[in-house]
Amino acid sequence: MDASSALSAIAGGGLIGLSAALLLLTTGRIAGISGIYGGLLCARARDIGWRVAFVAGLAVAGVAFAVFVPDAIEPSSQRSTMATAIAGVLVGFGVRMGSGCTSGHGVCGVGRLSRRSLVATAVFLCTGMVTASVLQVLARGAV
Repeated sequence: MDASSALSAIAGGGLIGLSAALLLLTTGRIAGISGIYGGLLCARARDIGWRVAFVAGLAVAGVAFAVFVPDAIEPSSQRSTMATAIAGVLVGFGVRMGSGCTSGHGVCGVGRLSRRSLVATAVFLCTGMVTASVLQVLARGAV
């Protein structure tokens, strides 16, 4: 990793932390993306505005990044659409089982020293490492 990549990572992490802190301070809500997005489906009238603004901000930032830094977004694998869809369903299932996603537990919960979030984040990381290792072994065997 070169210095500019490290600085970009630090800046990005700082902005994520700042946005999570601002959301907590202004609304009293945790910046868990799955909860914010899911809450749009059955939100109370007073909760809709900030949820829409948060989700729109995510979308606008993603599009802006793709437009202004297109070389930074490259597909990292050649997975099929079906494999990607199955992975998405499994992630959604895990989010429901874990009572939150990586952003809620990993960014906000760990920062608050929540035991549940510390355990959930450890499980996310370990599962990700095991999955990546198994897929790497399977890919070598298939070649």
